[in-house]
Amino acid sequence: ALTQKLDIDYIWQDFGEVINESSEGMLRVCKIVDDLKYFSHQGDEQMALHDVNEGLERTLNVVRNELKYKCQVQCDLQSTRMIECNLQQLNQVFMNLLINAAQAIVDEGQVMIRTSDQEQGILIEVEDSGCGIEAKHLSRLFEPFFTTKPVGKGTGLGLSISYGIIQHHHGELTVTSKPGVGSCFSIRLPLIQPPATDPLTRSAT
Repeated sequence: ALTQKLDIDYIWQDFGEVINESSEGMLRVCKIVDDLKYFSHQGDEQMALHDVNEGLERTLNVVRNELKYKCQVQCDLQSTRMIECNLQQLNQVFMNLLINAAQAIVDEGQVMIRTSDQEQGILIEVEDSGCGIEAKHLSRLFEPFFTTKPVGKGTGLGLSISYGIIQHHHGELTVTSKPGVGSCFSIRLPLIQPPATDPLTRSAT
C-alpha cells in the first residue's frame, strides 16, 4: 500500500532520466568553468601560434547565455590555419562583437560566425540580422565613447577597444550594415606578425 501511495514505480522510472539530466548539466558546468579559466589565465600571454576557431568556440560558450533566448547561432568555421596572435585579446574582440550582435536583435534573429582562409591570412566574420546601423554613423563607429545604443546600454568603448586590438595585430576591422537588415563585422588578420621595430633604430632613421 505504501509503495502504491508513494508511486515508487514512477519514481524508479523517472530516476534514470533525472540522473542523466544532472550528468549533462554537470558536463555543461564543467565546460563553462573550463572556458572561464581559459579566459582568466592568459593575462600574460604573448604572441604565439593559435587556432582562432578554438578561440571563437570558447568565447561563444562563455556568452551563450547572452544569445540563446533570441538568437539562432550558426557557425561555419572553415579556416584551417594557425595564426600568430594574442588569443586572449582576440577573444575579447569576439566577445564584444557577439554581445553587440545579440543587443542589435530586438526579438528573434540570427547570428552567423564564419572563418575562411585568405591568400595572406584569415577572415573572420560576425554577421547579425539585427536592427542595422545608419550610414551616417558608420564612419564614427570605432571612435571612443561613440555609441548608437540608448543611454545606459553601452559605454561606446567595446568597438574602439576591438579596433585597437586588431590594429595591434596588423589586421583590419571593417563593418557593412543596412538598417532593418543587419550588420556584418569583418576581421582580416595576417598569418605571421611582422618583426617588432626597434624604437632606437626607428628614431635614428
